[in-house]
Amino acid sequence: MDNRFHAHSANAFGTWHRLNEHLTSAGRLARSFAGSAPWRDEAGLAGELHDLGKYGERFQRRLQGQDSGLDHWSMGAWLALSGYQAVAAALAIQGHHIGLQRGDRGGLLGLEPGRLTRQHPFGLALSDPDLDQLIARADADGIRYRPPSAKAVTRWDRAVAAMLDVRLLFSCLVDADFLDTEAHFEGDANGKRFRGPGPTLDPAAALRALDRYMDHGIRSGRQIRPAVREARETLWQACADAALAPTGCFTLTAPTGSGKTLAMLKLALEHARRHGLERIVLAVPFLTIIEQTAQIYRTVFADFPENFVLEHHGLAGLGPETASGDAQPPQERERRLLAENWDAPIVITTNVQLLESLFSNRPSACRKLHNLMESVILFDEAQGLPAQLAVPTLAALSHLSAAYRSSVVFATATQPAFDSLHEAVSRYAAPGWQPVEAVPDHPALFATLKRVEVTWPNPGEKLGWGDLAAELEEIPQALVVVNLKRHAMALLDALAETPDVFHLSTNLCPMHRRAVLNRIRDRLGRGEPCRLISTQCVEAGVDLDFPRVLRAFGPLEAIAQAAGRCNREGRLDEPGEVRVFDPEESGDWRRRYPTHAYFQAAEVTRRILLDLGTIDINDPAAFRHYYRQLYDLSQPAGQNPAFHEAIEARDFPEIARLYRLIDQDAIQVLVPWSERMEEFEALQAEAETDGIGGTWMRRAQGLAVSLYRPRADHPAWGILIPAKLRRSGRTNRQQDEWFILEDPRGEHYDDRLGLILPQAEQVLIG
Repeated sequence: MDNRFHAHSANAFGTWHRLNEHLTSAGRLARSFAGSAPWRDEAGLAGELHDLGKYGERFQRRLQGQDSGLDHWSMGAWLALSGYQAVAAALAIQGHHIGLQRGDRGGLLGLEPGRLTRQHPFGLALSDPDLDQLIARADADGIRYRPPSAKAVTRWDRAVAAMLDVRLLFSCLVDADFLDTEAHFEGDANGKRFRGPGPTLDPAAALRALDRYMDHGIRSGRQIRPAVREARETLWQACADAALAPTGCFTLTAPTGSGKTLAMLKLALEHARRHGLERIVLAVPFLTIIEQTAQIYRTVFADFPENFVLEHHGLAGLGPETASGDAQPPQERERRLLAENWDAPIVITTNVQLLESLFSNRPSACRKLHNLMESVILFDEAQGLPAQLAVPTLAALSHLSAAYRSSVVFATATQPAFDSLHEAVSRYAAPGWQPVEAVPDHPALFATLKRVEVTWPNPGEKLGWGDLAAELEEIPQALVVVNLKRHAMALLDALAETPDVFHLSTNLCPMHRRAVLNRIRDRLGRGEPCRLISTQCVEAGVDLDFPRVLRAFGPLEAIAQAAGRCNREGRLDEPGEVRVFDPEESGDWRRRYPTHAYFQAAEVTRRILLDLGTIDINDPAAFRHYYRQLYDLSQPAGQNPAFHEAIEARDFPEIARLYRLIDQDAIQVLVPWSERMEEFEALQAEAETDGIGGTWMRRAQGLAVSLYRPRADHPAWGILIPAKLRRSGRTNRQQDEWFILEDPRGEHYDDRLGLILPQAEQVLIG
């Protein structure tokens, strides 16, 4: 080691990372990641300042193992704030290790060196509290700081928009820092070795591939009725026409079975070609459908480079090559690296991954956000956005579109009336929410593709599980969707003697669900008897086509989504039969529905049904009427007051904690599914001997069931064995999220029912 200042210790070749080179490189990368954003110079300044504190003598000693407990970021953040009034850069620099903190006056003043010296919030010591000395050393090292020509944040009156600006600049800095540091440690005697860039989007070539797929796989299908083929062509052309519009926010309202999955890809690619956009990001609400969509996309682009379609979700990379305990193959390592910052032309992910990142404060979650700029962002089954988060979410997406040349598309057959929230959204982001409909004549499309007739229950009419089971015995092929797992179990008990009965819910681990879906599709395709009892996990995009569907009374959009599994391809001579029934259940809403919001939506549906006598689920106007009544009742803009208070306080950590699409008080349980017993046993043995880490958790996802955390005295804890966390070679550190099911006699994981806990209380999710 020489006597110059360094950012990082030696790599495997003994080369130390020069600090001035790291700061210069991080600044250059951060500026490039900002693209055409007006604040790109501020992003570059953040890169050049982020490790200013490493010019302190104490940090240089720390690199040699002679010091510890140091803060090397706050001095750079303070210079950005006090010297250049660059608030976003200051927050980004402060947060590049500890996460974004509060952006209000008190939080920013907390960066003042004197305060940090007296009492550091994390109990650390500044590597050097003398700012003038640090600046002088940087100057002597060739670092020249310049005021940015434009700032990311100059006002906070539209708080969601301003905080997204901060997160995007933070993303540029974090990705630049990670990549340059990685290049140093991956380097050799000749210097740094940066990872290769991911594939680039060639929209023209991708469109040719998509058109070939449509010509050979879809349009030539002889089993498709002419009316269905005509409707799909109409949707296809409407999406091509919509792509000519300027970048902005869109809705894509199209009926189930109209080819929406590929049509919105057509819109995205045409739009990207016209406007020079860099990537397409598709977000879906459920893992049960994400692999289905990913498989279609992989088939379309089979001849394109590896990772042209990049999956980023819990089940990605769980193919046969990674299911065992063998070393990670090179292609999976490359996928994981690209997933860190979404460096791919087409990214398929979940709503949770995308939306929670937009409101996160963590470096790892925010790292990819800059790659949402100048992109097309597709939300399939957009009705899944929770009402209590709708206003801030729409504000963030609206600002992303308006300020950063991105387009956002909300696609669904049951389009929420989010535009009625425009005024509330505009308080957080100036554009509000006024999307353009990509398919202006979608009511005619719904009329053309009417494939089902819905029968509604009469007022007060109830149906017991035994009576329903008796009906199903006379129906060879039928899907029954219920609201609670407890209801599914009751119906399955009533059907115990009936053959060809299947069950689908999140009681089953993902690999098990996938296998059940494949068996059901095979039986339906061969015309064999098949009766499926399912929870809502089968709705919203799962590709199943039953002639009869029975749906427990619930929210209108849920009923419509269930109906989308009936006569999906329009192959029946007569409309498919959808029957809505009211289960014979007593007690309050908790005995009938999974959440209070779900109960509210069901009651709005019931009120409309009583007023009108029937509801036409093939009429988009019916859903607009429904959602307006639902919003009048639930008041989304007034929900979650603690979250809105955190926004006004610019409290990044609190916002990240409160923004949750799903209940986070959950545990993961590794289960012994009989068809993957070898994999279960390998994972179990590895957990016992070595402990669990990130790679183990990714491999375990396919055999894991999510549970709401049982209460402390619940009997389930008698068979849930906590897995030990591997950390720095030690396996004795306790964690409380992953457990292994102890089931030597096969009593608690059933090949049909999935996980069965010894319990009187329902704790299973979904």
